[in-house]
Amino acid sequence: MTRIEATFARLARLERKAFVAFVMAGDPDPETSLAVIRGLPGAGVDVIELGMPFTDPMADGPAIQRAGQRALEAGQTLRRTLAMVRAFRDGDAETPIVLMGYYNPIYAMGVPAFLAAAAEAGVDGLIVVDLPPEEDEELCLPAQAAGLNFIRLATPTSDDRRLPKVLTNTSGFVYYVSITGITGAAEANAAAIAPEIARIKAATPLPVCVGFGVRSPETARAIAAVADGAVVGSAIVERIGAGESPEAVLAFVRTLSEAAHSA
Repeated sequence: MTRIEATFARLARLERKAFVAFVMAGDPDPETSLAVIRGLPGAGVDVIELGMPFTDPMADGPAIQRAGQRALEAGQTLRRTLAMVRAFRDGDAETPIVLMGYYNPIYAMGVPAFLAAAAEAGVDGLIVVDLPPEEDEELCLPAQAAGLNFIRLATPTSDDRRLPKVLTNTSGFVYYVSITGITGAAEANAAAIAPEIARIKAATPLPVCVGFGVRSPETARAIAAVADGAVVGSAIVERIGAGESPEAVLAFVRTLSEAAHSA
């Protein structure tokens, strides 16, 4: 059982929803970024999604695009992101970390080298948004053989014919993208999402967490009420980009996690 699977099993026993937080590795600089990441579990985060900075983040809105650019300008690389996970693991052996991003940096490093380094560092799962199920032999299957969960995105356009393909080889949890478009583009609507979550849950035993458009405690609570968890990224990244201290960012994260957990 991976850390991700163990976390969702524990939350299910507690009848508690998950709160998942996304931050960009190295944003705005390595020291500040690591301080935020280390503080996330204490702020109530159940699963950490750690962005891998990339020059062409096609699924991301302006906030996360800018976060990636800040990180790259500060010298963040994929190897430094893995080193950041390793440093986090020195003080936390339980909180799952999912690397989220695009395939190009992994391809450039080499899949076998990346997977070996990721497993050694303490990475638990991957979300690679530009690798469709048709390319599972490229990374998904090797990642799972290396003990990492491969988490797939389902979207409003994943109809009943496409959904089984999306769910094939998915593990850990399913990430439901609540809106069509880029991150941070609109507010998620729980009432509209609920039937889609039910449809996905009828097709898989995996937990379903909802992201994109979850920006406030109120929305996090509403989304968690109809799903197995809520994911917040842009709203956190915006505060980092505005220069808020790690303490202030983590205080905001706590308002989100408490709302999701209260659903």
